[in-house]
Amino acid sequence: MTDLWSAVKDLPIAIESSSFEALVPSGQTGLEDHSTTQLRLRGRGEEGVGEQVGMGDAQESLRASDFPLSGEWASLAGFLAHVDAIDMWPEPPEYELQRNWRRWTFESAALDLALRQSATSLPEILGREPQPVRFVNSFGLGDPPNIDKVVNRRALHPTVGFKLDVAPSWTQEIMDRVAAVAGVATIDFKGQYGLVVEDEAALLAMYERTLATFTEVVFEDPHDYPAVLELLQPIADRVSYDAPITSVESIGATPIEVRIVNVKPCRVGRLQELSRLYAHCESAGIEMYNGGMGELGAGRGQAQLLASLFHPGAPNDIAPSGYNLEDPPPALPPSPLDPAPDRGFRRR
Repeated sequence: MTDLWSAVKDLPIAIESSSFEALVPSGQTGLEDHSTTQLRLRGRGEEGVGEQVGMGDAQESLRASDFPLSGEWASLAGFLAHVDAIDMWPEPPEYELQRNWRRWTFESAALDLALRQSATSLPEILGREPQPVRFVNSFGLGDPPNIDKVVNRRALHPTVGFKLDVAPSWTQEIMDRVAAVAGVATIDFKGQYGLVVEDEAALLAMYERTLATFTEVVFEDPHDYPAVLELLQPIADRVSYDAPITSVESIGATPIEVRIVNVKPCRVGRLQELSRLYAHCESAGIEMYNGGMGELGAGRGQAQLLASLFHPGAPNDIAPSGYNLEDPPPALPPSPLDPAPDRGFRRR
């Protein structure tokens, strides 16, 4: 079966104009700045769209930018080589990973446009049939933990699963109540972001309670403390990594040998590397799922489309954007999600 990069790299692409637009959520998300920026590339009567996530200041500077993107290229690979030569960060980003997020904005928009100009779609050119996508809704419960947030969402949306951020404030009683809610698929320790741990003993006690209570879920991004890793070794097949996964090489650098990975397209940044990751995981028998980064526009649908092609039955953290609101409306799509592929690199 053709890999992603081989299938798309030779598509021709012509760009006549480009523009950026700000996207803002339709309601409260609980985040200070949850805006994103959508890039539109136009040419030959078609339009390709990509989405930049994260960091308000970086969003504003992107919207004010004027990059030299117009021209014709014999291949998508040729256009992306042109993008390599563009200085997209006159001021260095706050975090190096932001470079990947921005790069994905351009790569995804260019892929969308190139496919549309060739009158095809990503599933068609890959020769893969998109499947219904299982998805979960991810969030923290606050401090003090609000169990009703999980209970009420499951009652309102009985097909949706959950990826929950655990915290030392979760007592055994709280964990038992959370575990009693159907659909909890992933517990996220947030242990790979370099966050300060104020009480290592309390953290270790949290791990002990969590592992004893949630006996079937996936555990994402555990801390690297030796005592934590020792606890996790007997259940290593349920340990997943997210934050460190940016390339094939990163898979071999995790403290626990990878069996499951969260492959976020915008974190990887480049189509060629994303293709390598998919091929490596499939050949090595590594389970995959993917996650979103607060997309509000085409980016969320693109992540959902990739999930439908490469890991539809996994606990994909790409619930439709309405689930990210503090009070999700009742009429949201159920899980599994209809892949609804459109022309190009998009869902309808």
